[in-house]
Amino acid sequence: MKETTLDELRELIVKFREERDWEQFHNPKDMAIGITLEAAELLEMVHWKNGPDLKKHLEEKRTEFSDELADILGWLLLLAIIYLLHSP
Repeated sequence: MKETTLDELRELIVKFREERDWEQFHNPKDMAIGITLEAAELLEMVHWKNGPDLKKHLEEKRTEFSDELADILGWLLLLAIIYLLHSP
């Protein structure tokens, strides 16, 4: 599996956003809400599960869990690009 650099991730997420014309909706408040909503979806997946049950559940839901993590990472990366790093 090829490792992806931060610059490559930045290019991917900006391209994804541009293809959907979503930049108009990306302000700090709405992006923070997006992060929170995605984190809540991740939390919902593990709520009320512990120990071996949690481990089994996450193994069974690996794709969905990964998707939620990717959504959170995407929001965080976009927020950092726009407000901390530089706008492409």
